[in-house]
Amino acid sequence: QVHLVESGGGLVQVGGSVRLSCAASGNIFSILNMAWYRQAPGNQREVVASISNSGRTNYAGSVGGRFTISRDNTENTVYLQMNSLKPEDTADYFCAGGRLGLPEYWGQGTQVTVSS
Repeated sequence: QVHLVESGGGLVQVGGSVRLSCAASGNIFSILNMAWYRQAPGNQREVVASISNSGRTNYAGSVGGRFTISRDNTENTVYLQMNSLKPEDTADYFCAGGRLGLPEYWGQGTQVTVSS
């Protein structure tokens, strides 16, 4: 079993930056494909960025060029660096991981509020 714990959310002003972290327990982190999702009130959960176990990254169109996903397999941690934040980035952010296809493991989420 893998437990994922997010941290780093909070209140940030428009145009600001924040870095989210997701620490994983267990010893299979390096083989997991990881992703960050977000869910705003009234909206469906959407994938924001993903990083494969080989380090290949993908981003949603709405965040490309502003967000960067990375991972440190020695620390069992995945990060999401978010820059040039906009009010529409306000959401609960979740990290997720899995070996194939849909995520198998989810964190509890961390809230990011972008204030104008």
